[in-house]
Amino acid sequence: MKLCPCGSAQAEIQCCLPYLKGEKTAPTPEALMRSRYTAFAKRKFAYLSKTMQGPIAQQFDLTAARRDAPFIQWLKLEVLGSREEENQGWVEFKAHFRFHGRVSVLHEKSQFVKTAGIWFYVGQE
Repeated sequence: MKLCPCGSAQAEIQCCLPYLKGEKTAPTPEALMRSRYTAFAKRKFAYLSKTMQGPIAQQFDLTAARRDAPFIQWLKLEVLGSREEENQGWVEFKAHFRFHGRVSVLHEKSQFVKTAGIWFYVGQE
């Protein structure tokens, strides 16, 4: 059993892979954020594009993501908290990664919106 990169301690086939394959949509903002982390780790950039909405989606640089991917190793995801209120959600997390040999941490409070029953990443607080 291969564990999911998102840190859920579940098998990836029971966790984020169904979302990345388009078999299911993420039921919560946290599930979407975890699946987006997994997409970065597995270099599934089409999924990242598909799960964004608004200005952040227009700013996403697919060429840069593909160019930098071989130099990034995603190490660990820590979810610090998540909440949702009707069609809005927030997830605070720390994503640990190595870029060109240097270990760093991305600490973000992500914002999500539910449109037509589907969660999308829309930016940061």
